Amino acid sequence: MNEESSNVILRALGSRIRELRTERGYSQEGFADHCGVHRTFMGTVERGESNLSFSNIAKVADTLGVSLSVLFLNIEEQARALAANASITARPASPKAFSKPGPKRVVR
Repeated sequence: MNEESSNVILRALGSRIRELRTERGYSQEGFADHCGVHRTFMGTVERGESNLSFSNIAKVADTLGVSLSVLFLNIEEQARALAANASITARPASPKAFSKPGPKRVVR
C-alpha cells in the first residue's frame, strides 16, 4: 500500500469514527476523554491525519460499543469514494476560472 492509499484509508476510518461518535451523542472532547486520549489527538484521528495503534483502535471500538468489524464496516468502499472525489477535485480548473472579472455594472 502506498502512502496516498494509506492516507485515504486513514481519512475513511476517521470519518467512520466521527460518524459513530456523533450518532452516539459524544462531543469530540468527551469521546476523547472516554477513550483515554487527548482531544486534539482525536481531532487528528477524525481528519485522517494520525495513524492509530491497534490498541487505540480497540479503545475507540470499545468506547463506541461496537465490534472491530462494525468499526471497519465499509471502510474500503468509503476510501475508494474519497479517492475518486479527490481525483475529481484535483483536476485543473478551466482557464476561465482564472480570468479577471469584467467591469461592474451599475444598475440605477
